[in-house]
Amino acid sequence: MKVLVSGSTGLIGTALVRALEAGVHSVVRLVRGAAQPGGIVWDPLAGKLDPAAIEGIDAAVHLAGENIASGRWTAAKKQRIRESRVQGTKLLAETLAKLQKPPAVFLSGSAIGWYANRGDEVLREEAPAGSGFLADVCRQWEAAGEAVLARGIRLLKLRTGVVLSGEGGVLARMLPPFRLGMGGRVGDGKQWMSWIAIDDVVAAILHAIAKKELAGPVNFVSPAPVTNAEFTRTLGHLLGRPTIVPMPAFAARWAFGEMADELLLASTRVEPRKLAASGYGFRYPDLESALSAILGKSAGGK
Repeated sequence: MKVLVSGSTGLIGTALVRALEAGVHSVVRLVRGAAQPGGIVWDPLAGKLDPAAIEGIDAAVHLAGENIASGRWTAAKKQRIRESRVQGTKLLAETLAKLQKPPAVFLSGSAIGWYANRGDEVLREEAPAGSGFLADVCRQWEAAGEAVLARGIRLLKLRTGVVLSGEGGVLARMLPPFRLGMGGRVGDGKQWMSWIAIDDVVAAILHAIAKKELAGPVNFVSPAPVTNAEFTRTLGHLLGRPTIVPMPAFAARWAFGEMADELLLASTRVEPRKLAASGYGFRYPDLESALSAILGKSAGGK
């Protein structure tokens, strides 16, 4: 199978390319800037992507976009977040639709930011979008991929939760203070965190490529979301460290601005209904097993 991957140097993209190549699949990477071996240069903001360069692919996985969780959300940062997702997705979708032999499936990244802050509500794929900056970006982001539908390309919108990996992302940033015993809950700790282990993200992408009945929005989250307080306790337990240094909501807002309300303090309790119904079996269905594997420790944390 020949698979096109954008965002191949990101947290998910790096792990996905590694798994595809280990499975003896051929990977074509979309890259920005200078050409690289095995890479096709594109410029999403300038609308540049040569259709001839990507002819012959069997599937496309689109993961590119400005990092949402790095830096404060200035007006310029928010513009980059929106444009990198919406324009990049639109360009790739329209290019795929023009191919003489289009791929069978297009998996386009999205996020559980679609749902926004919803308290204790259990959220499945049919739930409407919430309100706020991220929800608005996700609406436009997902809509931008629909150009492929006219060519009969199966479209999946990957609504991914908090990805847990020791190689980057939120967990890698949390580990240093937690290892020093300086970790703690954020706000009151009652907000729901819908997470997924990096190994499950990659395996679920491969599963989704193969499962022809999977289409539309698909929640990429574990079946066991936890509150921020439970996440904090579990991580502290596995590290053998106290978690008694909370970050009050006002401090989170002071440090991170608008991002605090939409990422750190928002409560999003998401269920992977469509993945489960399609027969996907999670490698790490609960938080303790996921963190234990990532930390290289036993379930007892020793």
